[in-house]
Amino acid sequence: MFERFTKDARAVVVGAVEHAEGVDAGAVDAGHLLLALLDREAGRASFALAALGLAERGDAVREALGEARRRAGLSQADAEALAGLGIDVSEIVARVEEVHGAGAMSGDRKSGGRSGRRPFGRDAKEILEKALRIAVARRDRHIGDEHILLALTVRPGVPGEVLADHGVTYESVVRVLYGGGEAKAG
Repeated sequence: MFERFTKDARAVVVGAVEHAEGVDAGAVDAGHLLLALLDREAGRASFALAALGLAERGDAVREALGEARRRAGLSQADAEALAGLGIDVSEIVARVEEVHGAGAMSGDRKSGGRSGRRPFGRDAKEILEKALRIAVARRDRHIGDEHILLALTVRPGVPGEVLADHGVTYESVVRVLYGGGEAKAG
């Protein structure tokens, strides 16, 4: 599959690995893919994000991803659902961090530095597979960074939720990149 990736899509994958290594995460996840997309200043995904106003709000997106990581990857919707059951996720995070230190629930190791390649987590693999399916459905010959962005918008989870909260949806990205509406990718 990676032989079909464009130079920009490969740069996103490499950037995601670098983000995972930077926090000593056990695996590359979908959030790392989104962070790598935000870092890029070239490519179709960067164009779409800038056109949708996300270039100016990139710090807010990074902060939202960081907060979700502190909540052990729970989305805001998950936290709200638990609050409906009387479970205060913020209180749990605060108590855990009080005992074990800031970011204790993030899953990032921050210890002695792991060497070697970072495996891709299930969610990151699903994003890359979805990017392939989107490219095939569009009859594109290659998988570009725009396909990764589109895949992030349709997969449930923190990155898709954060993007939607900032006005970046599958439909808005398609409108910017391809100039029209189209059915949501399934």
